Amino acid sequence: MGKKISCHFVVFLTCSSLLCVLKVAVAGRVVPLLQGYEKGSYGYSRSFNNIFDTSNYGTVQLNNGLARTPQMGWNSWNFFACNINETVIKETADALISTGLAKLGYVYVNIDDCWCSIRDLKGQLVPDSKTFPSGIKALADYVHGKGLKLGIYSDAGAFTCQVRPGSLFHEKDDAELFASWFIKYHRNKWALKLVGHSLHCPIPGKGVDYLKYDNCFNLGIKPKERYPPMRDALNETGRTIFYAICEWGVDDPALWADKVGNSWRTTDDINDSWASMTTIADLNDKWASYAGPGGWNDPDMLEVGNGGMTYHEYRAHFSIWALMKAPLLIGCDVRNMTAETIEILTNEEVIAVNQGEVHPLSVGLLGAWGVFHFVEGRKVYSSGTDGCLQVWAGPLSGHRIVVAFWNRCSKAATITAGWDALGLESSTSVSVRDLWQHKDVVEDAVASFGARVDAHDCQIFVFTVHSAYHSEI
Repeated sequence: MGKKISCHFVVFLTCSSLLCVLKVAVAGRVVPLLQGYEKGSYGYSRSFNNIFDTSNYGTVQLNNGLARTPQMGWNSWNFFACNINETVIKETADALISTGLAKLGYVYVNIDDCWCSIRDLKGQLVPDSKTFPSGIKALADYVHGKGLKLGIYSDAGAFTCQVRPGSLFHEKDDAELFASWFIKYHRNKWALKLVGHSLHCPIPGKGVDYLKYDNCFNLGIKPKERYPPMRDALNETGRTIFYAICEWGVDDPALWADKVGNSWRTTDDINDSWASMTTIADLNDKWASYAGPGGWNDPDMLEVGNGGMTYHEYRAHFSIWALMKAPLLIGCDVRNMTAETIEILTNEEVIAVNQGEVHPLSVGLLGAWGVFHFVEGRKVYSSGTDGCLQVWAGPLSGHRIVVAFWNRCSKAATITAGWDALGLESSTSVSVRDLWQHKDVVEDAVASFGARVDAHDCQIFVFTVHSAYHSEI
C-alpha cells in the first residue's frame, strides 16, 4: 500500500472516465472573519470589532473541507423520536423536494437514534430489520437519487441514548461501515504519476454524508478523549463526512471542538417550548466569538412547526437561529406542514443571513477558503424588565449588518437600537430592510432605529451602511 493523502481541499481529476477526487491537506489559518471592517472606517466606530469579537475563532484543523456555512436539512428526532422507519425517511426526502425546501439549501436528511438494533458476531452495526428492512445503503441510494444527502447517528458511549449499540471503542469499524455504504475504490495509475503517491480514486456512489455523534452512556470518559477518535476514523476512510458533535455543552466544546468537529452542541436538548428555546439561545450566545467557517456552535435543532409555540415565537426562533449562524435543521414533519410553518422555513432573506456569501481567493490549482464575512450574530443590547427587550446583531458582507429586535416581554413594546450598540458612529446613515415584510422600510436612518414588536415576536432587519462619515480616532 502506498501513502494515503489526507483531506482538506478538493481537486477534480479524470480517472479512467470516472470522476476521481483528490484531497490535499493545506496548512494555514483562515482569513480573519472581520477583514475589511477596519476600525473607524466607512461609518464604523472603534468599538465595532470589540462588539463582534472573533478573536477566539481558530485554525480549522478537521481538514475535511466541510461546513463552510452552517448545515441545513432535516433531523428525525424532534418529531418522530424512535418512531422512524425507511418509509418515513423516503417520504421526508420526497417532501423536501416537493415543498421546495431542498432548493433553499435543506439538503441533509438525518436519521437520529433507533435505526440500529444490534452488533453482529463480527462487531458490525446492524440496522433494525423491522423498520429498515432494506438497509441503510439502499436508503442512501434513494436519498442521493433525489439530489440530497444522508445523515446517520451514533454515540460516543457504550450505548446510544435509546440503549442501542454505541461507537465507543468501535470508532474505526463503524466509520469504515459508514464509508462502505457509499464508496468503492479504484487504483489509478495516471494520478500516481501526477502526484507521486498511490491513489485510490473513489468511484462515485451513494451513502452517508453526515454523522451526529451523541454523548450518552459515556463511561465517565471525558469528551475531549472520546470525540477525537471518531474524527480520526472518519478521516481515515478518505471520505468527507460532516462530523456533528452532540456533547450537550458539558465540557465547553467551543473551547476545543474546532479541532475535532464541524459543529458542536453548546447546550442540552431543546424542547418545543418558549422557555426552552429562549434559554438555549442565551446559552449559545456565550460562545459567539468561537464559531466560523469549518466549525459552528450548535444550539440544537429547530422546533418550528411542532405545535408547542405560537407563530410569533416560531418566527423568533427561526430568526435568532439564522442570525446566530446556527445549523438550520428542521425538526417537524415536513410531509404535513401548515402554511405558517412553510412561510417561516422558506424565508429566503432570513436563510441568506444564515448562509451568507463566500468570496473565494484563488491560490494556484487548489484555491483557498477565501474571505468569509461569517461572524456569529449575538445579543448586543437589552432593556426592560429582566432585559426582555433585546437587540441582537451581526455583520454581513457588503457593509451590511443584520439586526433583530426580540421582544421577550409579555406585552408589545418599541425596541430601539442606537448606533453605539451596533458599532456605528452616530452620524452614519443606513437604509433598513425588513426581512419578514420583504420590503425596504427606511432609506436614511441616522443615530438610531426603532420598531414596535409584539410580545414574544422578533423582527429582523438588514442595515446597509451608506455614509463614510466618521470621527477621528
